[in-house]
Amino acid sequence: MNRLHPLSAVSMALQRGVTGFSMPFFVVMILSSFVDAVDIGWVFWLAPIGLVVGVGYGLAYYYRFTYAITADTFDVTSGVFSRRSREIPYRRIQNVDVSQGVLQRVLGLAVVSIETAGGGDTEATLNYVAEDEAERLRSEIRRLTAGAEEPPVDGPTDSAAAADTSPAAEPGPDDRPRDADTPIPLFDLEFRELVLYATTSFRWGAAIFPVMLVVFLQSADSDSQAGAVPAFVFDVAHPFGGPASLDGAAVGPLLVLIAITALQWAAVTYVASAIYTVANYYGFHLGRAGDDFVYERGLIQRYSGSIPVEKVQSVTVTENPLQRLVGYAGLWVETAGYGPDSGGGSQSAVPLAGSDRVYRFAETLTGIESPRFRSPPTLARRRYLVRYAIIGAILVAAAAGLAQVSSLERWYVAAIVFVAVPPAAHLRYVNLGYAVGDDHLVIRTGFWKRRTTVIPYYRIQTVSTRRSIFQRRLGLASLVVDTASSRTFSWGMPTIYDVDLETARELQGTGRERLQSALRERARGDDLGLSVDFT
Repeated sequence: MNRLHPLSAVSMALQRGVTGFSMPFFVVMILSSFVDAVDIGWVFWLAPIGLVVGVGYGLAYYYRFTYAITADTFDVTSGVFSRRSREIPYRRIQNVDVSQGVLQRVLGLAVVSIETAGGGDTEATLNYVAEDEAERLRSEIRRLTAGAEEPPVDGPTDSAAAADTSPAAEPGPDDRPRDADTPIPLFDLEFRELVLYATTSFRWGAAIFPVMLVVFLQSADSDSQAGAVPAFVFDVAHPFGGPASLDGAAVGPLLVLIAITALQWAAVTYVASAIYTVANYYGFHLGRAGDDFVYERGLIQRYSGSIPVEKVQSVTVTENPLQRLVGYAGLWVETAGYGPDSGGGSQSAVPLAGSDRVYRFAETLTGIESPRFRSPPTLARRRYLVRYAIIGAILVAAAAGLAQVSSLERWYVAAIVFVAVPPAAHLRYVNLGYAVGDDHLVIRTGFWKRRTTVIPYYRIQTVSTRRSIFQRRLGLASLVVDTASSRTFSWGMPTIYDVDLETARELQGTGRERLQSALRERARGDDLGLSVDFT
């Protein structure tokens, strides 16, 4: 059994010690507010005791934490009072990621995270090991994972990937034999592409930064309105007709304040999103080591990891209107229990590159030719037109109602939203499509974030038909394709929207038949179905 790096004991002791030292302050202060018998002076002798207990617990946790690589499993034992022993079969391991912060890089330490199928949560985390030990663990686990059997849920046993014979992959200087542990470079994100990626993408998670900024400025601004709104918010909105304060402000100036504040929030969020993207994807490299993709990225926090090609569930090309305008797109892959935006992290194979190059990567990676998309029936476009018209009517009605209880005038100007209804319905319709191939199902959805997902039939878990009340009235249905990958609120399951009910049933039957056919062919040919050589 192996132990973590000795500096882990120092880190755990400090973390637990700080926690133990600070907890008495919160507990005593809260109790003293309700119980007269509790004296605030207790903090001065409880806090040192908490510090000692916390340091002792951190050291005990370090000495009780062990890990080992065995022939069939990766074993982890942890816990001080309640012991937990985990044996992680190699066939269930999806990803092995290594991350390093600035201080960790200075000290030569790294965090190793092991992800398994069944969810985005990390199965085992090693805080911390030496850099060379982290690399040894990743290489050894990757080697043992490649030799392990596939889980029954994903179909027949997989073996090592065969050489890529796709016509899109041409032999080059990197095709010469080399050490299996030495990655073959596949893609490097240039700084120009990184800047373009940062300025053409928007991450809603960065919205927490303006909130933190307001809280900080609020605490520093003694003149803030009722301690709720920083003064600079009023200063920016006032030249545009906003109120000087909240006291006695009319509805019109308050609406101006809300609009200007929303614009400030969006601008700060956009800047924070760009900074995060640069810091997160700086120095992005993608390579091939054996049958795995290996990547490395990050400026302040450095990440590296492997993506087993035999565990890939689907491949998705993403592009927003700005990226389409300049001719760029991104390529994502998903493994079982670990997908884009999941808790374990995103699986970006190519963050941003020329659209032609990305689509060529996707075609070579999956072996699929350029799909010929089918569109939903035109009845679906009329459905979207009615849907967006109803939304517009609700907005106009809300403006009219607001005018009845406030000094708001010309509420009817809100009817201008109806101008956007026809193009919005058309754009949603024309960006929907699906293609039924011999070996893959391809689904395209979205305008603001268009996603083109390629799903091998043998990776499909279930195909279900869903119909809302309105779809039933129109004879339409949506087909949901579920794989074993991890999904989040912002990245849902691939869905073919608003096709005829008969077409949906036909697609469901076709998917089921071709799934069984693909599994039989894989059982005979023992083929991965994907290529790792997409240069």
